[in-house]
Amino acid sequence: MSHDGVGLRAVMRSVAFLTAGALAVPALAACSADEEVAKPLAAQDIAPATRDRIADGGTLRWAVDAVPQTLNTFQADADAGTSRIAGAVLPSLYRLDSNGTPQLNPDYLESAKIVETEPQQVVLYKLNQQAVWSDGREIGAADFAAQWRALSGKDSAYWTARNAGYDRIEKIERGKSNLEVRVTFSRPYADWKSLFSPLYPKDVMGTADAFNDGARRKLQATAGPFTLQTIDHKNGEVLLARNPRWWGRPAKLSEIALIAVPRDKRAEALAADKVDLAEIDPEEAGRITLAARAKGTAPLQGPGSALSPAKALRSWAVAHGSDEKAASDEIKARRKQLTAIATYARQQTSLRDFVVRKSLEPAYTQLALNGSEGPLADERVRRAVARAINRDELAKAVLGPLGLPAVPVGSHLALSGQPDYADNSGALGGQDTKEAQALLADAGWVPGGPVNDQQQQQKKEKDKAAGPEGKKADSDADSDDGTFIVGEDDKNGEADRDKKDPKGHAEKHEENGKQHADDEAGKHLDGRQYAPKDNRQGGAPGAYAPKGTAAPAGAAAGALAKDGKALTLRFVLPSGPGSDSLRTVADQISRMLERIGIRTETSRVPDDSYFKDHIASGQYDLALYSWPSSAFPATDARPIYAKPVPAADGSLAVEQNYTRVGTDQVDQLFDQAIATLDEDESRSLVRKADARIWAAAGSIPLYQRPQLMATRLTLANAGAFGFQTPLYEDMGFLKKGAQGGTATKKDR
Repeated sequence: MSHDGVGLRAVMRSVAFLTAGALAVPALAACSADEEVAKPLAAQDIAPATRDRIADGGTLRWAVDAVPQTLNTFQADADAGTSRIAGAVLPSLYRLDSNGTPQLNPDYLESAKIVETEPQQVVLYKLNQQAVWSDGREIGAADFAAQWRALSGKDSAYWTARNAGYDRIEKIERGKSNLEVRVTFSRPYADWKSLFSPLYPKDVMGTADAFNDGARRKLQATAGPFTLQTIDHKNGEVLLARNPRWWGRPAKLSEIALIAVPRDKRAEALAADKVDLAEIDPEEAGRITLAARAKGTAPLQGPGSALSPAKALRSWAVAHGSDEKAASDEIKARRKQLTAIATYARQQTSLRDFVVRKSLEPAYTQLALNGSEGPLADERVRRAVARAINRDELAKAVLGPLGLPAVPVGSHLALSGQPDYADNSGALGGQDTKEAQALLADAGWVPGGPVNDQQQQQKKEKDKAAGPEGKKADSDADSDDGTFIVGEDDKNGEADRDKKDPKGHAEKHEENGKQHADDEAGKHLDGRQYAPKDNRQGGAPGAYAPKGTAAPAGAAAGALAKDGKALTLRFVLPSGPGSDSLRTVADQISRMLERIGIRTETSRVPDDSYFKDHIASGQYDLALYSWPSSAFPATDARPIYAKPVPAADGSLAVEQNYTRVGTDQVDQLFDQAIATLDEDESRSLVRKADARIWAAAGSIPLYQRPQLMATRLTLANAGAFGFQTPLYEDMGFLKKGAQGGTATKKDR
């Protein structure tokens, strides 16, 4: 899943020991800023075509997750749809190139540069003389000033989700003309290029009412290749129309329709000719690839087939020796199944008009380790988890089958190809089972340690405190609730199947010489008690052994325990469509951890509660989720890795640091990087911060997310964009006969 993340100069302290003379952080030397920058692992895939080969007009129907609730990208509920609309209808002073590097956008700027550094940093913007809002007014200093005041954080009437950078501005002035804007900073700000993108008109930013409410459903003025035409929340569609006042290259398309389509319904929408462009999951990508391979062959049960589903059923039944009555019964019994097959086959025929464009998304998936409590509060245990994981294997499992480069991500703050990228994973170290076991032993986790009665009593008290729901969970402890424990009854990775067939599960373990307790005694089939499923959010996570027994043995490295507690970590995953790859990765991680004696209890929760009720609230030990990369990591990544601080009410203020792991030194490095105007020096500080984030082992970057886009064969300059900002004005459908495909049905 992907989630958009958005001082005091301190002398860096020398490297400190993590434990009392036992383990030291490896050398944290960051790469020099002038060394060769790595290339992106995968190029963008957008079927590039020159504008003369693209037809004028047509509507591009683009699938989105939902119609955005707000058009204001600076509000808390802004989403990817909000950003997509803003990219097409509002000014962005900088846009990203194929390496994820910000480049000046000539449609809005003639130039932008730092003209003074002493006594204060001053940036002078010279605007494109043709740049106007859709109401005819020139884009100018008044718009910049209104946006600064709204986002500065000084006026609490504005409900802003972020103000990074704007809070460092002291004043904004008109230059020699209205097309020159002077921005003076109160404190140096290295990421000044991140500001005013998008830029809203002063009508939106000028008052709190307009900012908070007015810009949620409409924009009075826009300034992009497209304008906002209509928003239809009822039917789930946003319509963007070509901007007649646009001064840049005219948009090839007449309209762009953003249509809300659930992820698991996109293959159907493509086949039904409802959308032309859609981000898809690997399963749908496989269907489209299969359809392309079958192009030119007769459909299995497509339109025009001489054999109807009913005739096919009757023919099948008679061919297998049934009489007419039996054939009719067979028809009734199998009609639904064959109809589904026929529908699928017709869809496959229609999917031949599409192709899968694939690249790597500018985002990475990480394993998050909650360091706020429990075993993972000990840095040695977090480091042991990290050292147990083979990141190469995980990347291959996800990206290999898609034909994408299976290279683990080596940075928390940038991706390969970006200037800030450097592989700093050496600060933590690679996969090493012996080292992981040594870390656990040093932390006091040993095989076969006793699990005491006090822990069992605490568990009982928590179960009782859970009330009726807790009792219900207790009585239903053996139901298939999507939770299983790796390292106990899942040694062969078959927990789900065994839970559905307890008898077979028990027989299997009896064959292995293992004894099982009676289910009626309140224990699982292997004789161990489980935390009630509805009570997992409170109290200690994991499973407990029966009273007075040692921690269960049998895992490859021997089950571990300490102070009467078995070492079991709660692994929380989303359960919705598109999460299959995460479950695959989680299963592999669980098996890797089992080898060093760590057991995992995996819970699958609804997508809509995954972040709110588990990740953001800290109700997990291990979790998989994604962060986008940023061209401005010193600004955007700081809240993700900032050290949590106690709030006035006694809670912990974590910003976006959902692992609750942070250090003063990382914060200081970010502060220095943000305030350093020398790009090379700032980049070096960012890399040093990343090395120390690795060493703290709060999160482990795994792999860059695949980006799979189903596009109509005739669609050009659109698809898997990779790092690069989409150029909406260049998107369109190829002219008939143009290389790359022939338009079907209509040349949209």
